[in-house]
Amino acid sequence: MTTVIPMESNPETMNKYLKRLGVPEKWRMVDVVSLDEDALYWVPRPVLALMLLFPLSKTYEDLRSEQEKNLLKKGHQAPKNVFHLKQVLSNVCGTIALVHSVANNTNHIELEDGLLKNYLNNAKGLDAAAKGALLENSVAILEAYKDIEMNISREDATASHDVSNHFVTFIHKDGSLYELDGRKSFPINHGSTSADSFLEDAAEVCRSFIAREPDNINFNIMALVSVQ
Repeated sequence: MTTVIPMESNPETMNKYLKRLGVPEKWRMVDVVSLDEDALYWVPRPVLALMLLFPLSKTYEDLRSEQEKNLLKKGHQAPKNVFHLKQVLSNVCGTIALVHSVANNTNHIELEDGLLKNYLNNAKGLDAAAKGALLENSVAILEAYKDIEMNISREDATASHDVSNHFVTFIHKDGSLYELDGRKSFPINHGSTSADSFLEDAAEVCRSFIAREPDNINFNIMALVSVQ
């Protein structure tokens, strides 16, 4: 089994990884420097996905447990139009967040032949747990990020490797705003959204994450956008 290196919250590193996975250079991750309305205005459009890095905590775990309990009690079924996979390995949440970002936007992103396209083809028809297991065994995908990290200086490469943090993704799918978290069994539906309002709507959910951890500053937000 390959050793997984925690992903940096760094658009430059992520973009190198996306390119290695077969995502055309038109689509890139960029920093969202603030959730203020004025700062959101300057984020390039269209925005296909938002990735949030946040601290794992008892508050998060309690909320996750409560959400799971309520969804299971209601007999909730995962939406068939949303690609969601469960995290199996430690330290792989960054890769999962990127996969969630791209896999749910293949109507916009024309993947090149290669690692991610092969994975998504093989994942067709699988449930979230099986998709997670398939990623665990997709050594080439995991090794691709490790290769990129090997080319970064040790000082830079270790600066952001805090495994007490976790990545989740927000996407717009068929009029709904979904939170995709590899630690959760189901996508979380946060209500209605549109292509035009997605960034602002997802930012509002991100604000709720931050509000639950008022004494913590370890948050970072990035967007998958078109740069052409």
